[in-house]
Amino acid sequence: MASPLSTTPVALRDDATRADFIANVYRHLTGAVAAFLVFEVLAFTTGVARAAYDLLAGARGGWLLVLGGFMIVSWLATTAAHDTANPSRQYAGLFGLAAAEALIFAPFLYLVFNQQGGTATVASAAVLTVVGFGALSAVAFATRRDLSFLRPMVMWAMVSGLLLIVAAVAFGLQLGVWFSLAMIVVAGASILYQTQAVMRDYPPEAYVGAAVQLFASVMLLFWYVLRLLSQLRN
Repeated sequence: MASPLSTTPVALRDDATRADFIANVYRHLTGAVAAFLVFEVLAFTTGVARAAYDLLAGARGGWLLVLGGFMIVSWLATTAAHDTANPSRQYAGLFGLAAAEALIFAPFLYLVFNQQGGTATVASAAVLTVVGFGALSAVAFATRRDLSFLRPMVMWAMVSGLLLIVAAVAFGLQLGVWFSLAMIVVAGASILYQTQAVMRDYPPEAYVGAAVQLFASVMLLFWYVLRLLSQLRN
């Protein structure tokens, strides 16, 4: 009979267990980013990125439908990735989310590559995202302050952002630079909270689920950094 999985969070385990958990989380996060890049290359080489851009450019509310679909996929992927009793389901959730993110990004990246600064804009956004994520992670690990108070703020801000997107699509409003800046702050707050939360709340076996949470926040940060830079170049 298989031994039951531990429910004791990593924060209460020994140093070696914590170190292994952190290494596994960031190894899987790196794997998810690599998978995202592979899926993105496939989207461009097969013409999916251009087809998706053409479809969204000619459809009112198309981006909102994409966002809604992405939220559903993210929820399913997150649920699957937290099934610590089923490793195959965890990995399906992690790489399923990477594929969904690549599909969401494909038309946006196609637009940026062809109309809003090209490779330089994408490269700058990637560098800023990596540096920002690294700095925020260091703060979350180094500070002794409990950052769990950020969770309700992040949730409220995400809901507010979604409502603004709905209003923009429904009434033809433009969400400008300040909206992008605000969402970058939200993504940063999410990274701070989640970096501490995975250590405080997750058992050692839940490193894939922890990687999913961080990956979603990294992609959110990248999206709005890229959006901000493309807006500033126009």
